[in-house]
Amino acid sequence: MALSYKARRRWSLVILLIALPLYIVVAVNLTDWLRAEYDVGILTELVVFVVLGIAWILPLKPVFRGVGQPDPDARD
Repeated sequence: MALSYKARRRWSLVILLIALPLYIVVAVNLTDWLRAEYDVGILTELVVFVVLGIAWILPLKPVFRGVGQPDPDARD
């Protein structure tokens, strides 16, 4: 089932305001745990941040696609 334009706009707002900050907290805690437990270097930590920074958007790409455009179903 495809989401309507309005539903995608609402979900994108929820994702950006609630889910993304929670994801950032989890990512920072994960890298802190890696640093404390395994004594990883700066480059490893950078790679983890880059991977986690890209990984969150891949499953959510359909929700954000076309949200910044005018409503395709709106009548002029």
